[in-house]
Amino acid sequence: MTKQHANWSPYDNNGGTCVAIAGSDYCVIAADTRMSTGYSILSRDYSKSIICKADKAVLSSSGFQADVKALQKVLTSRHMIYQHQHNKQMSCPAMAQLLSNTLYYKRFFPYYAFNVLGGLDEEGKGCVFTYDAVGSYEKVGYSAQGSGSTLIMPFLDNQLKSPSPLLLPAQDSITPLSEAEAVDLVKTVFASATERDIYTGDKLEIMVLKADGARREVMDLRKD
Repeated sequence: MTKQHANWSPYDNNGGTCVAIAGSDYCVIAADTRMSTGYSILSRDYSKSIICKADKAVLSSSGFQADVKALQKVLTSRHMIYQHQHNKQMSCPAMAQLLSNTLYYKRFFPYYAFNVLGGLDEEGKGCVFTYDAVGSYEKVGYSAQGSGSTLIMPFLDNQLKSPSPLLLPAQDSITPLSEAEAVDLVKTVFASATERDIYTGDKLEIMVLKADGARREVMDLRKD
């Protein structure tokens, strides 16, 4: 397990898939729990999501797990500094900007971490931020990252079709689904991706964020 391997790819030491959907008063963030390298499964119960200490925010990451852990450690320390300086928690949009800055700072030797940040904004509406490896990000209504994202995104586009950010006047990017419908959709796309992606499977961890708190749900996926 070394990044110097000639045929190394960002998914060699994790794989897996992360999905987030924003609604009018909720945000659903989900990821599978398989960590694998090549055809070997290293762990069947590895959580790819962390609840940020920022208010109402969950970060879910796929990629090279040493880099993911390093990134999470940096974000935690910088958020603690923010708390001491401002005497308050970061909002989800502020955490999104911090994550972008952190990734861009390392752009010449980037973290091989592909992130989805989901949470609630200042108005209590769901928000999802999707990233590339060097910090470019966008606020969207839904997103998928990881080895199964190419299978999942076309299906989400078909079901949700978020308005273009280039429209004038700008339209809200939140999805029209209810919370229960969004959770069912997430379960459906993961069940489909698990059939076709060997790096996605075992269990699905779902986090649902609302103004009154967070709820965690686990669903079994294929284990082969």
